[in-house]
Amino acid sequence: MQNKISSYLSLAMKAGKIASGEFMTENAIKDGKAFLVIVATDSSDNTKKKFKDMCVYRDVPYIEFDEKDNLGHCIGKEFRACLAVLDSGFAKSVQKEFEALE
Repeated sequence: MQNKISSYLSLAMKAGKIASGEFMTENAIKDGKAFLVIVATDSSDNTKKKFKDMCVYRDVPYIEFDEKDNLGHCIGKEFRACLAVLDSGFAKSVQKEFEALE
């Protein structure tokens, strides 16, 4: 299942539908462009709280998935603490796979 999520994130990145890094993710949420926010499980508690609160306030789905290195690797970047999916189709697919993991 993690491979499917990684594949969806990789495809979304290639399609230009990912905002990665704290600054870009925060802007995507505030601009109303984020359909899903993913924060790495090994991110700091402050980062998790910041994005969770922001997502709750703006009604954006939020999940904690994988580690920073793996999260960055699936989008072809260095480690990433968080990212936003900017497409509703990709967001729904990732959420569906994530729910199947739990």
